[in-house]
Amino acid sequence: MMKKVLLVLAGLAAAFSATVALQPGDFRVTRATTITASAAQAYDNVHNFRNWEPWSPWVDLDPAASIGFAGPPEGTGMVMTWAGNDKVGEGRMTIAESRPYELVRITVEFAKPFEAMLTWEFTFRSAGEKTEVTWSAYGRYGFLARAIGVFTDTEKALGADLERGLARLKVLTEGPGTR
Repeated sequence: MMKKVLLVLAGLAAAFSATVALQPGDFRVTRATTITASAAQAYDNVHNFRNWEPWSPWVDLDPAASIGFAGPPEGTGMVMTWAGNDKVGEGRMTIAESRPYELVRITVEFAKPFEAMLTWEFTFRSAGEKTEVTWSAYGRYGFLARAIGVFTDTEKALGADLERGLARLKVLTEGPGTR
């Protein structure tokens, strides 16, 4: 009887491993919003990590998280580190590329609750007095992330975070006292 149970468990483990292996290896989630402000105003709120607190979709998950900055005060090379509760974990973001009023590309490295790396890309396209801001998150799944992906929908979950962040960025950028 025990042998049959072990065979069934081994079969289930093999089937789950095969399912995980068949999950996509790459992901890309993209959201956009239109802000009634110049590309410069929107860009200024993104290319300086010190400006993220009012609009980051994750800041409310742990207002007491420890935040640190290194490198230049803004733009390419600026680094932000964070360490917080289980909801925000621990990691580091580095602005890998910054082209004024056009693009901000950020490398995001998570250390906790699990190790992962992805890229965020913000693009800014002006159209008169409005700017379309697009936020994309992309990267490669490791085995653990693929296993989690069997039970969750990255497009839906991460997409909701990006939408919330863009909505907050829009309010901040369009708000009173903006340049």
